[in-house]
Formats: sequence, structure tokens, C-alpha cells
Amino acid sequence: MKIRSYRSVWDAIADSPEEAAHLKLRAQLMDALKAYLEHAGITQAEAAQRLGVPRSRVSELVNDRISKFTIDKLVDMAARVGLSTQITVRHHPISSRTAPLKKAHHIGGC
Repeated sequence: MKIRSYRSVWDAIADSPEEAAHLKLRAQLMDALKAYLEHAGITQAEAAQRLGVPRSRVSELVNDRISKFTIDKLVDMAARVGLSTQITVRHHPISSRTAPLKKAHHIGGC
């Protein structure tokens, strides 16, 4: 039996690097929302009102039901309670055929 190591649990359970990336991002968003709710010290009913979702969705959130949420919905919920989101993109080669990004390009003007 060959033992493999992974960067994260999401890499281990996902069927593809794309799925692992989605799981990681959703988990980070869910953790931030749960930390907000814990800090606010509110009931699930109040949390549902603030997040703009049914109470059952809050229960799914606090019970780590990651499959129940999309990135879009989690970002929406975070924005409703004043949490800002930011994405950091880094290159991590996944195989010998993946070349590093050569140069960042700026498009548009500001």
C-alpha cells in the first residue's frame, strides 16, 4: 500500500484540484461566518435574520454542512453582516505539465 500526503484534507477528499479549491474557499467563508456568529453571541433565529436566510441554513452553517453552500451564497451572507472578502491567488504546481505564471498583466485603467 502506497501512502500519499496532501496539502490539506480537502485535497485528500476531493476528486479533482478544482473541487479541492472550491471546498477550501467554502470552508474559509464558513469559518469566518461562524466566528462572526460566535462573537456576536446571538441565537440562530437572530443569525438567520441578519444573514437573510432561513434558520435551517444557519444550523447547516454551524454544523459544517459544506455541501449545502455555494461560494456565492456564502459571500452574500458575509456581505450582509459587514464581512468583506478577499481572494489571494498563488501558483502551486500540481503536475510537471503545469508551468508557473510568467508575468502578471494589468488590464484596464485605474
